[in-house]
Parts: sequence; C-alpha cells; structure tokens
Amino acid sequence: MFSLAATPLALAYKLAQVYVRLLDLALPRLRRTALKNLEMAGLAGRERIATGGFNSIARMVVSFARFPQITAANVGQWIQYDGIENFENARRAGRGVLIATAHFGNWELSAFAHSFLTAPMHVVVRPIDNPMIDALVETRRALSGNHVITKNDAARGILRALKAGEAVGILIDQNTLADQGVFIDFFGAKACANSAFVKLAHHSGAAVVPGYALWSHEEKRYTLYFEPPVEMTGDVQADTQRVHARLEAAIRKNPDQWLWMHRRWKTRPPGEPPLYS
Repeated sequence: MFSLAATPLALAYKLAQVYVRLLDLALPRLRRTALKNLEMAGLAGRERIATGGFNSIARMVVSFARFPQITAANVGQWIQYDGIENFENARRAGRGVLIATAHFGNWELSAFAHSFLTAPMHVVVRPIDNPMIDALVETRRALSGNHVITKNDAARGILRALKAGEAVGILIDQNTLADQGVFIDFFGAKACANSAFVKLAHHSGAAVVPGYALWSHEEKRYTLYFEPPVEMTGDVQADTQRVHARLEAAIRKNPDQWLWMHRRWKTRPPGEPPLYS
C-alpha cells in the first residue's frame, strides 16, 4: 500500500501489476477458476481475459492505496459519470435507491467517488476475516463520507437508509447458498443468486439502478455508468433474473474487468455435479 501510494502513478500501476502477477503465481487456483468459468460461459480469448481480470484488480488496488489523496477537488482525474440522470431521477422519487453493482471494474472507487461527486451513500460489505486488514479497509471506505453497513446487520441498516431516501450500494454477483437464493440463468448456466436484494426492493419500493465503474484505456480513468432502473414486478425469481441479465450484458461488453476467479457457479441445482474440482 505504501509503495503504490508514494510512487509516481505510472510506476504505481506497473508495481501493482507485478504484485497481482505474484498473486497469480502463488495461488494458481485463481486462474484455473477463471479459465473454467470463461470456458463455461463460452467466451473466446480466455487467457487474455483472465489476465485482464488480474490487471483490473491491480488498477483498483492503486486507487485504493491513494484514497487519502483523492478529494472532491481532484476526483475528476480518476473518474467521470455517464448516465447520472438515471440515478438522480430515481433518487428524486424519494423511496431510496438500491445500486446493483458487482465485482466489476473498480467497485471500491465507484462508491468512494460517488460521495464526492454527488452525495455520501451506504455500502454493504462482508467483514474481512483478518481484523487488522478489515479495520484498514473500513476506515478507507469511509474517508469520503460514506457509511458502511456490515452484512451482520444489513437488512435493518439498508431499510433505514432507503426510508430516508438515500442510496445503498450492494454487490450482487457472488455465489449464494441454495437456501438463501434462487437459481437464475447467468452466462448460459444456472447460478444461485441471493434473493434478498430484490426482496428489499419489493419491501421498500426503492428504485433498482445498476451502476459500475469501468476503466477506459483511452482516457486512463474510470467512468461510473448508471443504467436506467430495472423494473420490479414483485416476482422474486423473475426480478432477480432481470437484474442479473443487466449485469451479464454489461460484463459481456467488458469481460476483462469482471472477477472471473470467483467460484460464481459453485452452488448447483439439486442433482447436478460440482463444477469445480
């Protein structure tokens, strides 16, 4: 963290690529999982996309290391908006906004910068197992004024924020146990998705707005995209599928920025064999 914060930015990006390459070599199961997922999804150029995923993490770590240096005055050098009207229109409805995001692009910077660019928001996180690292990460996440909601008290914290008309960002793309979610189609295979997200939307009446911060190689900065709201019908299965269809479409446009090394399809429908060794 110190080396990425103290060196010139161009050098910091190169250092971060070295660090994630070492991670890649030290934990070969990460690349194996990524290649397995990409094969199952039917995407070509799997090695290139997997490497791009590691490089995406490198860029995110650089920005995270520099959170103390990012302010309202210079945040525009790191990120810009596209589709902010989709978020603003949803917020004006007054019932809160659930931002459906993912381990895609720079999920840390998207929330951090949104506080400077618009207003502080709430982010739902799972505490990191190492308490020292967890304390460091949580402190940095709050530097721009955001509020952290841990999954231990998520439902009540989320509903309070939505009732106040505020925004809550939730990562929706991780594997879920069968008793906590529903099976949806994701890249042509059944994936278990947490159903709590749409249930919160149904209960609160909050708008569901997909949002992702994606890297532009041309501009050398991120763009925080807000898509039009996802219509909620009250059907948990159908609405969960609808939200994840939006996510899949976004990933297909920038596959090298999604976290393919996560065992996203680990939970299988009854009777199906495991996908990962």
